[in-house]
Amino acid sequence: MSIPTRAAHDRGSADGGGIGQHGAMERTLDDWIAEVGAELGVDFEVDVHGLLDLARVVAHGVARPAAPLTAFLVGYAAAARGGGPEAVAEATARTAALAERWAAKHPPEQA
Repeated sequence: MSIPTRAAHDRGSADGGGIGQHGAMERTLDDWIAEVGAELGVDFEVDVHGLLDLARVVAHGVARPAAPLTAFLVGYAAAARGGGPEAVAEATARTAALAERWAAKHPPEQA
C-alpha cells in the first residue's frame, strides 16, 4: 500500500531523482508515512508539509512538547468528524490559527 504525500507530488516523482539531502529527508518522510499508513490501515493523501508547518507553529509559539500532542489531537478531531483529507486540513487550519493567537497572547519571556 502506498500513501502519496504532498512532498512526493511537489518533487514531481516519488524517487527524488538526485535532489540532495533535503530530498532524502522527504523520501524518508514519504516512506515512513506510507509504512505507518499501511500499519494503521489509513489510505488517503497526507499533507505532510501542512502538518509539519502546524507542528512548527505550535513548537515555537506554544511549547515544543505541545507539537506532537497537537498533531494527535488534530488527527483525533478529524477522525471524529468523519476523517479524510478534508477533515485533517480543516482541523489543521483551525489549530494553526489557534496556535498563532496563543503565541500573540503569550509571548516568550525575554532573558
